[in-house]
Amino acid sequence: MSSQFETVYRNRKVLVTGHTGFKGGWLSSWLHLLGADVYGMSLEPETTPNLFNAIGLGDLMHSEIIDIRNAADVRQAVEACAPEIVFHLAAQPLVRKSYSDPIETFATNVVGTAAVLDACRQCSSVKAVVCVTTDKVYLNKEENHPYVEGDRLGGLDPYSASKACAELVAYVYQRNFHRAGGVPLIATARGGNVVGGGDWCADRIIPDIVRALAARQPLKLRNPAAVRPWQHVLELCEGYLELGARLFADERDIADAWNIGPMAESTLTVSELVKLALTLWKLPEHPVEVERAALHEAQLLRLNIEKSLQRLNWRPRLAVKDTLTWTVDWYRDYYEAPARARDMTFAQIKSFQNMMAPNR
Repeated sequence: MSSQFETVYRNRKVLVTGHTGFKGGWLSSWLHLLGADVYGMSLEPETTPNLFNAIGLGDLMHSEIIDIRNAADVRQAVEACAPEIVFHLAAQPLVRKSYSDPIETFATNVVGTAAVLDACRQCSSVKAVVCVTTDKVYLNKEENHPYVEGDRLGGLDPYSASKACAELVAYVYQRNFHRAGGVPLIATARGGNVVGGGDWCADRIIPDIVRALAARQPLKLRNPAAVRPWQHVLELCEGYLELGARLFADERDIADAWNIGPMAESTLTVSELVKLALTLWKLPEHPVEVERAALHEAQLLRLNIEKSLQRLNWRPRLAVKDTLTWTVDWYRDYYEAPARARDMTFAQIKSFQNMMAPNR
């Protein structure tokens, strides 16, 4: 594993917003294993079960339940924690929910991001902020074009538009308020469609498969032909950690936007992903039904990751079959013995670190 990770995070105060969520839970777990003093700011977990409670993450970190839309509460919590590195993951992350509650989506993803960044601006201990957005920030023209970081931002649904706005908020703080007495270095990370154990969120394909299999009911797909860049959650977390370490080292050229996505061969249709996942679950004949989505969702989405490959000490490590194997193994182990969830989570992190070692 990178000595930079070990050096930067050990014994340092690190704040993760959204730590009770799926990605935030994996990132906080990895930071704990790296020896960081981990603080979390988030709403209560939204699902039962959830990764945060399944692995007892609250026992391993300082956890506060705070709504990031409340700027005063956010500022007070950041000042009390006095972190050196901040990972901002807290968000309303669902496309379909964004249609039913666009006000909450924009308030959380735009105003909440501004509240977090402004609290960091005013907290002298903060040296680095990684602001997590999504591959959906790009103005999607439904063309076979892998989006690069300089492409136009946009969004035809409230979620995508809100995350594009969050990118603009981060850009304003990144470019205009860098201290002497101002904000720390800020980078934004645009990931692909993330999968991994411990996600039970609504309207995501792996949790939908898990629920369908557990209930012995048909799996219902909204957009089976939709093309997405699929990746394991630990690949994203490695990218976040790399960015945080480089920003903390005052590498100013890292204060930019970064696509942290999979290799091209991991870009599959939803139908292809489901077929592979059900095969790995040894249930290839499980019934699948199509219920077309009434609201707009992008059909074709690809990321160009050349900038990250060339300039970051990062690359994708898991082929899509391995990504799904790790994911299926996590859920299978959880449903056989829920008490082992922390052990399985930590074991997969350590296995991933072992994969990193020869290449660093």
